Amino acid sequence: MATQKLLRFVDVGKEMPDKRPPDLRSEDFGEIYGEYAADKAAEQAGRCSQCGVPYCQSHCPLHNNIPDWLMLTAQGRLQEAYELSQATNTFPEICGRICPQDRLCEGNCVIEQAGHGTVTIGAVEKYITDTAWDEGWVKPIAPVSERGESVAIVGAGPGGLAAADVLRRAGVQVTVYDRYDRAGGLMTYGIPGFKLEKPVVMRRIEQLEKGGVEFVLNCNVGEDISFDAIRGKHDAVLIATGVYKARDIAAPGVGADGIVPALEFLTASNRKSFGDDVPEFDSGDLDARGKRVVVIGGGDTAMDCVRTAVRQGAKSVRCLYRRDRENMPGSRRETQNAEEEGVEFVWLTAPAGFVADDNNVLTGVRVQKMRLGQPDATGRRAPEVIEGADYTEDADMAITALGFEPEELPALWDVPELAVTRWGTIKAKFNTHETELPGVWAVGDIVRGASLVVWAIRDGREAADSILRYLSAPARVAAE
Repeated sequence: MATQKLLRFVDVGKEMPDKRPPDLRSEDFGEIYGEYAADKAAEQAGRCSQCGVPYCQSHCPLHNNIPDWLMLTAQGRLQEAYELSQATNTFPEICGRICPQDRLCEGNCVIEQAGHGTVTIGAVEKYITDTAWDEGWVKPIAPVSERGESVAIVGAGPGGLAAADVLRRAGVQVTVYDRYDRAGGLMTYGIPGFKLEKPVVMRRIEQLEKGGVEFVLNCNVGEDISFDAIRGKHDAVLIATGVYKARDIAAPGVGADGIVPALEFLTASNRKSFGDDVPEFDSGDLDARGKRVVVIGGGDTAMDCVRTAVRQGAKSVRCLYRRDRENMPGSRRETQNAEEEGVEFVWLTAPAGFVADDNNVLTGVRVQKMRLGQPDATGRRAPEVIEGADYTEDADMAITALGFEPEELPALWDVPELAVTRWGTIKAKFNTHETELPGVWAVGDIVRGASLVVWAIRDGREAADSILRYLSAPARVAAE
């Protein structure tokens, strides 16, 4: 790799890795972006302005040292770039693929604000770590010394796995309990392969296993083992279950066959990619092939659903969102990708109900047209119904992607003393992530509500540091 000069944003334009044509990529679940060639990665990294106040770094939840690993990439020092990236981020190759960089680091890049086009931070981050895997630089965890304390982590999603990584590196014995048959949480079963191919997740889990993390899978806490038993078995417990309960939609006809929650739809598709037997998919209930599909919602989960439906061979795919393009919460890049693949977005619309035939099989979605009124408490203009403008959108499948809510863990786990907020999320301290139960921490979506993978990683790493301080506290050590 040739060494590139820095601050090249004036004479070198922004250039993403090649993207497969829509007609080809919509035929499979492979990732749509290619990999940079070595010189191209160095060239694009060399566009960084190395500004004195790196807004890319300050707007990254993990505060990754982005300017420095861009500089190292431009200089051809890739192993050092990887080590610097890995120092603050447990899964840089995953964040490089699925983070909404347009809302975080890249959206706040100084040269983007100056009109030169952002540095392609996510693509370079992905390139650095993929190269590290190819070159054998990514090693299993090898603690300098082992410790006798053990920590239980309930939930094998990004928050739990990030904490497991930090704790094992410190020599702590870590056991991860998860209800599913594979670790990874939504990275495994919620995010489609065209954004995050599953071998990328599985190799990180294998790295953790080789480093001594024990996984207890197909284990439903509250049924297969009690939460109290886990607390009694370990010195500390971290709750990182995420939120999986689909937010209900209250509208006439919601019980019709053909209305499916987003996560059920995505999980079935991802399980098929693993070669699993999925009766609900094979029966056609969770397969969009040949169907007129309507997806309700405007977040990243809705984008995953519409693009999955295209790949399954849907007859048509439409997305209803109650605000306009400028006010949707999903990634702009994902919206563009979906439109390229044939998805039609119907802005300023919301479901008023569902229409079914005599056998209670979905035939359409009753749609309300909306307009944007005055700003609400969040500062966004609130959608208002346009009276008398309803119409019916023909549909054989309606996928509801309206967000997720926490399960009632105190009741499910028979731990009434586990304090929760009025939204049902677990109460935990902001910086330490300690709950009101002694020796119990909580991180990720079960505390924040549905959020980004990168925030869960940050929470997991912070909580692990807090747990290590707790395990090493003089009073506790003396008591032992």
